[in-house]
Amino acid sequence: MSSKRLVRIASLTAIGAACAGLLSPALAASAPAAASGAVVSAEGRLAVKFEKIRLANGFEVILVEDHRLPLVAFNLWVHAGPQNEAKGQTGFAHLFEHLLFAGTKHIPRGEADKIVEAAGGTDANGSTNFDRTNYFFTLPSNQLELGLWIKSDMLGYMIDKVDAVALANQQDVVRNERRQSVENRPYGIVEEAVYQALFPEGHPYRATVIGSHADIQSIKLEDVKAFSRTYYRPNNATLVLAGDFKPAEAKQLLQKYFGTLKAGGPVPPAQAAQPLITAEKRVKVSDRIELSRLNLAWHTPAIFQPGDADLDVAGYILGGGKASRLHKKLVYETQLAQTVQVAQESLALGSVFGVEVVARPGKSLDEIEALVDAQLAELVQTPPSNEELQRALAAIETNLLSRMEKVGTLADLMNHYNQMAGDPGFVGQDLARYRAVTPESVRAAVIKYLGKQKRVVVQATPGDKVLAAEVPTPPMPTGKAPALSAAERAQLNPNEPWRNKQPKAGKALALSLPSGKRIALSNGLTLVHVPKPGLPLVSASLIVRAGQLNNPAGQPGLAGFTASMLQEGTQTRSAQQLADQIANLGAQLSSAASLEDSRIELSSLKSNFRQGLALLADVAQHPAFSEEELQRKKAARLAALAQQREQPAAVAAVIANQAIYGEGHPLAFSALGNEAAIQATDAAALRQFWQQQYRPEQAALVIAGDVSEAEARELAESLFGAWKPAAAAQVQAPAIPQAKPGAARVIVVDKPGAPQTALAVVSAGPLAKDPQAAAIQVMNSALGGAFTSRINHQLREVKGYTYGIYSNYQMGRQVGDFAIRGSVRTDVTGAALKDMFAEIAAVRAQGLQPAEVERARNAQLLTLPGLLATNHVVAASFAGFWSRGFGEDYVAQLPARFAAVTPASVLQAAKTHVDAEGLIVVAVGDKAKILPQLQAFGRKPLELRDAEGRLIKP
Repeated sequence: MSSKRLVRIASLTAIGAACAGLLSPALAASAPAAASGAVVSAEGRLAVKFEKIRLANGFEVILVEDHRLPLVAFNLWVHAGPQNEAKGQTGFAHLFEHLLFAGTKHIPRGEADKIVEAAGGTDANGSTNFDRTNYFFTLPSNQLELGLWIKSDMLGYMIDKVDAVALANQQDVVRNERRQSVENRPYGIVEEAVYQALFPEGHPYRATVIGSHADIQSIKLEDVKAFSRTYYRPNNATLVLAGDFKPAEAKQLLQKYFGTLKAGGPVPPAQAAQPLITAEKRVKVSDRIELSRLNLAWHTPAIFQPGDADLDVAGYILGGGKASRLHKKLVYETQLAQTVQVAQESLALGSVFGVEVVARPGKSLDEIEALVDAQLAELVQTPPSNEELQRALAAIETNLLSRMEKVGTLADLMNHYNQMAGDPGFVGQDLARYRAVTPESVRAAVIKYLGKQKRVVVQATPGDKVLAAEVPTPPMPTGKAPALSAAERAQLNPNEPWRNKQPKAGKALALSLPSGKRIALSNGLTLVHVPKPGLPLVSASLIVRAGQLNNPAGQPGLAGFTASMLQEGTQTRSAQQLADQIANLGAQLSSAASLEDSRIELSSLKSNFRQGLALLADVAQHPAFSEEELQRKKAARLAALAQQREQPAAVAAVIANQAIYGEGHPLAFSALGNEAAIQATDAAALRQFWQQQYRPEQAALVIAGDVSEAEARELAESLFGAWKPAAAAQVQAPAIPQAKPGAARVIVVDKPGAPQTALAVVSAGPLAKDPQAAAIQVMNSALGGAFTSRINHQLREVKGYTYGIYSNYQMGRQVGDFAIRGSVRTDVTGAALKDMFAEIAAVRAQGLQPAEVERARNAQLLTLPGLLATNHVVAASFAGFWSRGFGEDYVAQLPARFAAVTPASVLQAAKTHVDAEGLIVVAVGDKAKILPQLQAFGRKPLELRDAEGRLIKP
């Protein structure tokens, strides 16, 4: 498994280095220490109760007892990353991360993921950044011993099992990851160019975490074993246990599972001087992109060093959202830019401050750069205002508490502080860093570190993508493995046969699921209250049953356009006033439309929730739809449409929807619509859609978090009670087409030079209230929905064709579809489809084994407490339950529904709802290379279309 997400995790101000922030005295006074694990001292400092122990072999353990939910997070950090790689071995630390999931002495390859899945594990993954590698999952608390058994075997006994086949397979997987996340992704090679300009040859940060094809492929089995002997030893690792456990029991089990692992020698320190740039470096890069991009980057102080916090705050002031200086100047006022991002990436060997601006079509990067320079110069001349400073600190504060909301992210935060600051309880000192920031100290940091002569400038423009020479993919090793040397055969840790037996679960737990009470307001609005005491955070989701499906004929994208305009000003607040007020609260407000509904979502501190919800109520009930803002939004949506054409997976999704629903259907278009519809949209159309569709009787307000029912009811009545439905009649959604026999075909969209093919294999699917819904979900989990599923296992873990490929049923109130999506290496496009369809045929013909059904069923049911662990997810989920027409007791009924799933019902679900003959294949890739493969695959008819879906005649 591992690294299912991008490998270089940027520490964007609120993550990692700067994830601690200002805790106001009012908030501190309300923090419920007993429930959350957080305690507040008399001085108002935020702290986390923990105990740190060290075993005799040097293994560190940090225990964070937290009984909010019956869950335990296991977060293992190995203190090694690219900073520890040898010359010519870029990407090694990340490749090793993959290998740690490839089997151990006591847990066969692929079994650990299945075991975690069957136990109800969530957030199971690993990641590598420049300074460390981590491995994590969260389990129900009665599986404490199971989690320690798995983690200890990964750390201590992977080296006994790893072989040439496992290495070759993961080299293929990682190289596919590079193709997907760097080479076939817009701006992927641009980001590499930034780091190559910042860091000289030999510096561990130069190659970014993923490394190069040549270096990844050059790694040998003896290199893997040597790296393990040096770095993957108990004295170079730390485990955080956070959640519902008894410390005395945990300590006994920790000694049992980790105490006998042998310590390694002293770990060589990572040493690399931070480069000094004394003259501006300028680089031009061409990429297969629609919109040009400007990147500016500077070397800045290492994490937690003087200046680091000040530059974090500077990042927020310059580019931390709609209220920031560069967003106002470049996106809002001049409309030169599509997006702006500014961040201090805090690292151990020296940090990087970066400005990233994506230009609007046809706009000049030189002009954008001049305006960025002007804003930096203004910050040099005049310190930021106290309001700007407090706004940045409010955002940092909210992000910190959000990191503490889940035991999994809390555990990672503690590990982060432990490695980077030497103290897992550093949150109080980190808090003090931000409290010490002043307007003048921000100005001083900008003067000292962000000088024009000290930076790298990378301008990326549309053109050819220049990649390194192709490195062949060797065939998978076959036959007898070569003999290992005595050193390679030597075991690092003692032979302990008792480790072969998987620990049994503790006493069965009552399934702890949130419940939402529905309350009808007099105007027809449904209030759903989901109590979630703990940290002082609250989330809300206002949902209306009106989405893309409700777009009038000839007006694709109108639902999304309307939703996006809600935040662009109300009858009493301008767009910028609204942005500033949201930022002042440290809140997050978003609005968007999906297939069947539209949502406005809010997350904030409890102390600011009333003010934040008042803003949500205002944008929902009193949007302005001003002409000036409409023209700005048109330009932004046209640019977003251009960006969409850059992304193979997005193109595949749009073409797939056209194929399922037919031309002209509301769902046959991108959520953005098309260029003609965007240009034709006027304020009258937006207002009409809003009046017809945003009605209290077809809406629900979900409030989840540390709010009582009485508080939720009072808020809803006072802020939404006067909302009355408009007189306009509601527009009826069109009839939904059904899958038709014989609809199968292959559609090819040419993307010359693409190193991967983006696949979407699709058909119409069942609705949410289908009687077989539970069996469908269980079947899909085993077929292609989970990491351990048959399709992903075969194409990734066995063949090495892909970084990941998954299936999904989207079961809505009125529409449903089935899709298998992922990217595969260009030269195996046909072979990947052949294997995919073989797995589908096997499930339809033979069903699943009882053990597969049990594992998939548990993965659906036992994971619910972990999946529904944050206010935002709870609010969004309960809004979705209401929108799809589920009753108030839907969550409570889930255990019985899943318990009723059997191998026979799974087989029936596969035969009924995986229409193998009707599946449509969409392939976006290099036509010259994939067309012969698809012709040989034999599925007919075969069509050629452009990125807009227009048929191309042969």
